[in-house]
Amino acid sequence: MFTFTDISWIGIIAATVASFGLGGLWFTALFGRAYSAALGRMHDPNARPAPLMIAGPAVWSLVTAFAMAVLMASLRIETTSEALGLGFFVGLGFLAATTINTGINPNIPNPMLYGAVSGGYHLAAGLVIALVLSFF
Repeated sequence: MFTFTDISWIGIIAATVASFGLGGLWFTALFGRAYSAALGRMHDPNARPAPLMIAGPAVWSLVTAFAMAVLMASLRIETTSEALGLGFFVGLGFLAATTINTGINPNIPNPMLYGAVSGGYHLAAGLVIALVLSFF
């Protein structure tokens, strides 16, 4: 039976930082221009994000890392390859799928591009979070 002592809080913090950092790079340096196009906006690499655009992803990265840690402990995931398998499954099956589905609405001008950029990030984040947690 799972207990909270089965998870590493240091691992959760490390996975949160890794996921948050990946998101920062993903939506700016790596795919910032494509993300702006997906949202129908002009790309401005010098724009300062609102505080919510920093705090929100940080908090939700923490929630995702915590949920992944609980799953890994509950499923007794112990190896890096098992962690990556779970990260891929969760990243694609839940995180990316939900993101892509959310993007398919009349408010997103380029839903397929949005799905590719945002869904791709969430798949990668699922893998990164699981990988980091596997070390703790």
